[in-house]
Amino acid sequence: MSATTADTHVFDVREDNFEAEVLQASLTTPILVDFWATWCGPCKTLGPMLEKLAGEFNGAFRLAKVDVDKSQQLAGMFGIRSIPTVMLVKDGQIVDGFAGALPEGQLREFLLRHVQPQDGEAANDDGEAVVQETPEEAINRIQQAIAAEPERTELKLDLALALMWAGNVESAEAELAALPANLATDPRAVRLRSQLDLARALKGAPSMAELQRRVQADGADWEARDLLGVRLLLDGDSAAGLDQFLTTLEKARDWNDGQAKKRLLAAFSTLDDAELVGRYRRRMASLLF
Repeated sequence: MSATTADTHVFDVREDNFEAEVLQASLTTPILVDFWATWCGPCKTLGPMLEKLAGEFNGAFRLAKVDVDKSQQLAGMFGIRSIPTVMLVKDGQIVDGFAGALPEGQLREFLLRHVQPQDGEAANDDGEAVVQETPEEAINRIQQAIAAEPERTELKLDLALALMWAGNVESAEAELAALPANLATDPRAVRLRSQLDLARALKGAPSMAELQRRVQADGADWEARDLLGVRLLLDGDSAAGLDQFLTTLEKARDWNDGQAKKRLLAAFSTLDDAELVGRYRRRMASLLF
């Protein structure tokens, strides 16, 4: 489980070198910190996948391994309550993270939200481009995993997330509602609820192209602008979606009982980009106060 010194993208870290090797180093290269232990079963699954991805991303990020048994003070400083726990550090600050062993497809999705592989795409050990998993392929893979290991309740949350990204909102809602209590408050579940709330607004809504045409034709078509913002947000163009809501907030604050403000607050709870959320929260506040 220990990282090999021969791998320049993966390294061990303890209290005495954490500041230099993680905090300072993250000013130039994002550092993914993996809190693990030798006795941790899920760590034995997650660790090798993280090390594999560190190699495939070819220096886009570095993987710092923290053995919590050997670095108890460090684990305590970060409030680690369960392992594995993974945190992404950029510019000296924690910008994202998760607990538990995610499937490889979700690990790639997590990383791609923050870093891009060197040379434009990830490659496998043979140097071939890695084909990204489609939402439908993810659903099929997770359903097979659930059938094989029904006791792994965290897979049900993985399935709900995959269903959401496949556009199957009703099935995602059903899976989310059926989650056991220990997963219902997981940060990913909380974020998914907010995403589903936004996705409900798109039931029967016009296409992206039609909404864009309407907004271009009439900048005061607040309904079209609102739905366009939701579509952009859920399609991954977060800043563009937030901009639509801000425009409505600035020019028609009271439209539909102040829906632009409600949309912004809901959107903030779906995003895990702290810098982006902070920037748009400040812009929202400047318009309101």
